[in-house]
Amino acid sequence: MFAQSIVKAEQPLTNATLQQCIDYALSNRPEVKQSVLDEEIADRDIKSALSGWLPQVSASGSFNHNFKQQSQVLTTNGVSSLLTFGAKNTSSLVLQADQQFLNAGLIQASKSAKYFRQQYRQNTEANRINTVVEVSKAYYDILTSNEQLNIINENIARLQKQLKDASAQYEAGLVDKTDFQRAQISLSNSLADKKRTEELVKYKYAYLKELIGYQGKENFTLSFTAADMEKDVLIDTAQVLDYQNRVEFRLLETQRELQSINTSYNKWSYLPTLSGFYNYGFNYQNQELSNLYDKNYPSSILGLRLTLPIFAGGKRTHEIKKAQLQEQRVDLDIENVKNQINTQYEAAIATYKANLNDLRTNRDNVEISRSVYNTIKLQYDEGIKTYLDLMTSETDLRTAQLNYLNSLYSLLASKLDVKQALGTITVNQ
Repeated sequence: MFAQSIVKAEQPLTNATLQQCIDYALSNRPEVKQSVLDEEIADRDIKSALSGWLPQVSASGSFNHNFKQQSQVLTTNGVSSLLTFGAKNTSSLVLQADQQFLNAGLIQASKSAKYFRQQYRQNTEANRINTVVEVSKAYYDILTSNEQLNIINENIARLQKQLKDASAQYEAGLVDKTDFQRAQISLSNSLADKKRTEELVKYKYAYLKELIGYQGKENFTLSFTAADMEKDVLIDTAQVLDYQNRVEFRLLETQRELQSINTSYNKWSYLPTLSGFYNYGFNYQNQELSNLYDKNYPSSILGLRLTLPIFAGGKRTHEIKKAQLQEQRVDLDIENVKNQINTQYEAAIATYKANLNDLRTNRDNVEISRSVYNTIKLQYDEGIKTYLDLMTSETDLRTAQLNYLNSLYSLLASKLDVKQALGTITVNQ
C-alpha cells in the first residue's frame, strides 16, 4: 500500500483538478497515512493479544556444579551415618507447553477485537473526510484568488487607459492635473493590490501542497475556471439529519461497545483461570564433569492448573462500579455529540442559505455596476460626467466583482460544511 503511495507522491501534479488533488491527498497526506498505519498497528496488537489462546511452548536449561554437596545424618539402631545426596555436577533441559482454557483477559480480547478494528477504521475515515473538506476549501481559495487577480488585471488595464486619456487631456489643456493625479493614485493602488494578492497566492499554493502531502519537485499547478465553482453551488437543503451518517457519532457508539465489554471483563474476573500444561525434562547427573551427559534421567508431567480468586480486598467490586460509571459517561458523550451535530447542522445550513442569497445579490450588483460604469464612461468621454464620477463607478464595479467572488467562495465552503454536518461526504479510495 505505502509503496504505491510513494510512487504516486513522485508523480507531478500539473493542471490538477480538485478531484486529482483530493485523490493525491488521500494517498500521500501524512495524517491519512498515519491513520492507515495505526490500523495495521492495532491489527498486530489484536493478534498479539489473541495469541494467548494458542499453546505457549518454552524451553529452559540449567547447569550446576556443587562445590559442597548436600548431606544428611541418618541414624539406624543408634548408629549414625552421613549420607550425601545428588551428584557433584547436574544439568537439566525442560520443554514446557501451556494451554489456556479459561481466562478473563483472553475472553475480553476476543470480544473486543472486532470493535477495536472498527474504531481504527472509523478514525481513518474521519481523517479522510477532514482531508476532503480542507483540500476542497484550499483549492477553492486559490481559485478565488486567481479570479481576483484577473479582476485586478482588468481594472489595471482600464486605469492605464484612463491615465493615458487623462494625461492627453491635461497636455492639451482641456483639464487640470487633478484628473491625471487621481488616475495615477488609482493605478498605484491597483498595482499594490495585485502584488499583495500574488504573494498571498504563493502562500495558498504552499498551504495546499502541505495539505495533500505534495513532495514533487516539479511546478505544482491547478486547472480551474470560475465556472468550475459556479456550476456546483447548490445543495438540497431539505435533507434529514441522520446521526448514523456522522463518523464521530459512530465512533462513540464503538467506544460504548468497548466500554460495555470492559464492564463485562471486570465481572468475569470472578471466574477461575483454568490452564493445562505438559513438560518433559532431560536430567543429567555425574560426579565427573566430563561424563555429565553420558546418561539421561528423564522426567515428564501432564497436569491442569486452576486458580480461583477468593478475596481481593474489594478491588473487583470497585472496578465493576467504575466501569459502569464510565459507560454512563460515554452515554452522556453520545447525547452531547447529538446536540453538537444538531447545532453544527443548523449553523451550516443557515450560513449556506445566507451565502446563497449574498451570491445572487452580488451577481446582480456586478451586472448593474458594469452597466453603470459603461454609461458613465461614455458620458465622461463626451464631457458630461467628471473624472471623479468615472472613478467612483469603476471602484463600484471592482468592489461588486470582488464581493461576488468572495460570496462564491463562502457559498462553496458553507456547502462543504453542510455536507460534513449531514455526514454525506463519502471517500472513495
